[in-house]
Amino acid sequence: MTALHEDDFPEPIAQDQDRVATIAGAIHTILGALGEDPNREGLQKTPQRVAKALIYLTQGSNKPLNDAVGDALFASNNDELVVVRNIEFYSLCEHHMLPIIGHVDIGYIPQGRVIGLSKLARIVDLYARRLQIQENMTQQIADAVQQSTQALGVAVQVRAAHMCMAMRGVEKINSETITSKMLGAFREDGQARNEFLQLIGQGRK
Repeated sequence: MTALHEDDFPEPIAQDQDRVATIAGAIHTILGALGEDPNREGLQKTPQRVAKALIYLTQGSNKPLNDAVGDALFASNNDELVVVRNIEFYSLCEHHMLPIIGHVDIGYIPQGRVIGLSKLARIVDLYARRLQIQENMTQQIADAVQQSTQALGVAVQVRAAHMCMAMRGVEKINSETITSKMLGAFREDGQARNEFLQLIGQGRK
């Protein structure tokens, strides 16, 4: 993912001046409470930068599923497992507003139609770009894929590092949290579930 420059956020954020101003004012206050001088050279633009970043990182909160999927559903006779793995995501923990960084693996068994592969990544972003906990995000992604495709089965696995564990508290920098959600055929059929797990595990240590 290409990093955004402070002035390169999408137009809706650049135009949302009221929200930017409100959040920037709060960040200015926080900097002072931390013992910093918000007016020193290095921090003068920090409140606005943080405001724009937070709006961008939580933009999925107010978007409907259709914004991610659109009309990218296509008729298909394929009934074999489709897997897209290692979809990277960045989210914010709703408890501490610290980063969650990880990857999502999605599998589904089509039933008359397939979804554009890039739309699976957009579904991940839709639910990652909000204040989150990993368990809920996993469920939301699975439900969204099921709702969009009406697939025979949907499987989602999320692997992530939580900065609230790495940067504070127990400070376990190498820990990884894994969550999964199985719907339909993947919950009922052990063979389908094992095929998904084998495919997403190939090449991993």
